[in-house]
Amino acid sequence: MDKQDGFLEHDVINNEYTEYARRIEMDTMNDVKASDIQMYNPTILAYVGDSVYELFVRTLLVSKGNAQVSKLHKKAVLFVKAKAQAEMADKLEEHLTEEEKDIIRRGRNAKTTSMPKNAELADYKHATGFEALLGYLYLNNRIDRLLEILHLITEINQENL
Repeated sequence: MDKQDGFLEHDVINNEYTEYARRIEMDTMNDVKASDIQMYNPTILAYVGDSVYELFVRTLLVSKGNAQVSKLHKKAVLFVKAKAQAEMADKLEEHLTEEEKDIIRRGRNAKTTSMPKNAELADYKHATGFEALLGYLYLNNRIDRLLEILHLITEINQENL
């Protein structure tokens, strides 16, 4: 097998995997009902939103070039710590719909069962609201809007990248 055949085979496998992953995601997403999402405790939305945001930040940092994992982690923490997320929610507010502002408010006002170790309670609660918004958009399969918001985040944080 020559190099060109190897690339073609890789592309075929990659396309098959991508299609397989999309089917799994759609099957899973179809099991989540919009009416249920409206009733979820905002901390559940934040639980999902935390993962969405963490993956986005890690992917963004890796896209900027090869670096040591320890350096990537230190940079990622600058984005995902509660204070940074609380500030991001404030900066995004003018770009959000009333529905999205309400999701943040619900998340911020949700009862928390644990105290943050390395954050002020107010920042932690506001960050929970920010994560709840991301989780809400993701679970509702509003990926275009989620990506718009994530794009705004990169524009706002251009100097930290």
